[in-house]
Amino acid sequence: MNVVGPGRTHVEVRHGSYHDSVTLLQVSSRLGALPDVAAAQVAMATPLNLDVLSSMGFELPATVPDDLLVAVRVDTAAPDPEGVVAQVLTGLEEALRPRRTGSDTGGSGEAAARTTAASLRRDPSPLVLVSVPGAHAATEAWDALDHGASVMLFSDNVSLADEVALKTAAADRGLLVMGPDCGTAVLGGVGLGFAGVVRPGPVSLVAASGTGAQHLMALLDLAGVGVRHCIGLGGRDLGAAVGGLGARSALTALASDEATELVVVVSKPADPEVVSQLEAHAAALGSELVWAVLGPDRPDLTAAAEVVLDRRGVPRPVWRTWGEVPVPGEPGLLRGLFAGGTLCDESMAIAARRLGPIASNVPLDDTSSALDASGPGALSAALTAAGHAVVDLGDDTLTVGRAHPMIDPTLRLEALAEAGADARVRVVLLDVVLGHGAHPDPAAAHGPAITSAVAAAARGGRALHVVVSLVGTAADPQGLSRQGEALAAAGAYVLVSNAQATAVATDLAEGRG
Repeated sequence: MNVVGPGRTHVEVRHGSYHDSVTLLQVSSRLGALPDVAAAQVAMATPLNLDVLSSMGFELPATVPDDLLVAVRVDTAAPDPEGVVAQVLTGLEEALRPRRTGSDTGGSGEAAARTTAASLRRDPSPLVLVSVPGAHAATEAWDALDHGASVMLFSDNVSLADEVALKTAAADRGLLVMGPDCGTAVLGGVGLGFAGVVRPGPVSLVAASGTGAQHLMALLDLAGVGVRHCIGLGGRDLGAAVGGLGARSALTALASDEATELVVVVSKPADPEVVSQLEAHAAALGSELVWAVLGPDRPDLTAAAEVVLDRRGVPRPVWRTWGEVPVPGEPGLLRGLFAGGTLCDESMAIAARRLGPIASNVPLDDTSSALDASGPGALSAALTAAGHAVVDLGDDTLTVGRAHPMIDPTLRLEALAEAGADARVRVVLLDVVLGHGAHPDPAAAHGPAITSAVAAAARGGRALHVVVSLVGTAADPQGLSRQGEALAAAGAYVLVSNAQATAVATDLAEGRG
């Protein structure tokens, strides 16, 4: 173990101590929330993670990728910095301590299985969740398929060739491969990954979108319609290269599920030929389908949810809001700061119809400016020079070495403060996603930053509006109403419909009510 950086900065290297990225993201978020901690990152010493930590101002010793890095910065006002570091390290030990139960040893003292294949030989299962570095994820997925198990492939950075091969093999064996980069699934009412708590019901989703699926399920739940399954596909499935292999298998599986009465296909913009082929496949199966695929001239997710309600004979509700309706002022720039990629795409498409091309780090098409987010500080510099802009802060290039913004909002709070200081910006649009796996109290994390940004703009002689699309249900552990009320009290106008939130934000950018 090497330790450098005495005083208020502590960097520790633990040689040969591997932990998966999901665990480290959650641990970093937990440690960063401790009193008097200005920054805390726990990450494997990959080159990209080293770049991120260096950009945060940490001095790093020599490492290899198998090392675990622990980096802590203590708040300058803390009276006992050594005590704060000790508290962080104690919390780290507790978080990383192995939890051994009877199932770890099979009740006989046998050591825990080290591979997917060994685990399935000992304890067969119909489903395996794979969350390991992308370079090794396909190997574990193949082990699962070879032992008759379907796979939820949470890992990202899996090659396109591996994805196609895995999904082709799964289809031949009557199995499913959900992913790669499948962050959300619900199977028989049980949420996996980032998942909201939704009531059971007769609607199932086939989703090449994580937050898009969460948003649609939340809207259905709020209207009283329950969900049986949400089969995640990963964001590439409906593209031409994968050709809807996962969607085809999912539609086939749901067609034989008697409790599924209606299927909704949710996706970011998809390949039209793939959509056409899936429509024909669903028709041959006799499945009743609703399409919620974003794209030009296609309905938004709220409109798709309302189509589902119409099909189920459920009245369309007035979608809930919190806070005072903003009073428009002078026109100015729109800044969208999103944690959800699909919600980001939806908002860009809606806003662009009235504001023109929207700059983004994930532009919708060639007419939009691409914002550079390739290195430390690059996105901030790009936004400073941009016009209307909507960014996906959960994009892979911005989550290397740090928790996803649904877990750790630090990057978004920094961008919100910069928007508050930018005299050109009139409205900031945010998504806040609730549910298991997300931040335990996002309103507490975002509220002070919203209030501060609005106050900073006021000191500069201008009004800044903050509009929030709140994705969640009454049963989510964070509490939908509590979050909405707290965000509104901080100065935001809060809506449960992302499409409606975007329309309000666009009005404000144009200086209209």
